[in-house]
Amino acid sequence: MINYLNMNTNFDKLSPEETGKLFPIEVVPYREEWTRLFEDEKQLIFNVLKDVEALNIEHIGSTSIIGLSAKPIIDILIEVKTLDNEHKILIVNIMKNIGYGNMFNSEKEKSMEFGKGYTPNGFAGQTYHAHFREKTADLQDEIYFRDYLRQNKKARDEYVALKRSLAEKYKYNREAYTQAKTGFIKQIVDCAKKQNNENVVNTLNN
Repeated sequence: MINYLNMNTNFDKLSPEETGKLFPIEVVPYREEWTRLFEDEKQLIFNVLKDVEALNIEHIGSTSIIGLSAKPIIDILIEVKTLDNEHKILIVNIMKNIGYGNMFNSEKEKSMEFGKGYTPNGFAGQTYHAHFREKTADLQDEIYFRDYLRQNKKARDEYVALKRSLAEKYKYNREAYTQAKTGFIKQIVDCAKKQNNENVVNTLNN
């Protein structure tokens, strides 16, 4: 269960059912403005991370894939050098100043998540998720997934069909919706990694 902390609300006291009704799943057709919204938010985040070494900031998730229907949430991946306790506290304060609440899952020591656009009355304005990660090999999974779907229309169509089906089934259960996509996402990431390894081998052999 996502724990919405430091958002000046009582989201952490809501049941999954209450959270689902407040923030229902909605998959909408692709919007060209998503790329611009990411670029604007990327610059905002970059400007405030003066005391944190951001190695890379990437647009991930379905809104980063042109033509793909998606929940209208801009997912941003921020790769940082370290997420020790000192930096976690610093990042929480920095992100709070630009409207983000901490959605940190304490089980993931090397990552932090923040949300923007959530209010006690539901969504307000554009919604963003900012994912902070220490540099690791697993960090690239979101990039593999994004790039594979950008290049593979068949996979995009399959993913859209899956998401629309799950959004109807789990409209008020965000956790079940996310969990139900896990198998497909893993399959795509595995295919992307295999394809990448084959390309590397072919390059070395040529």
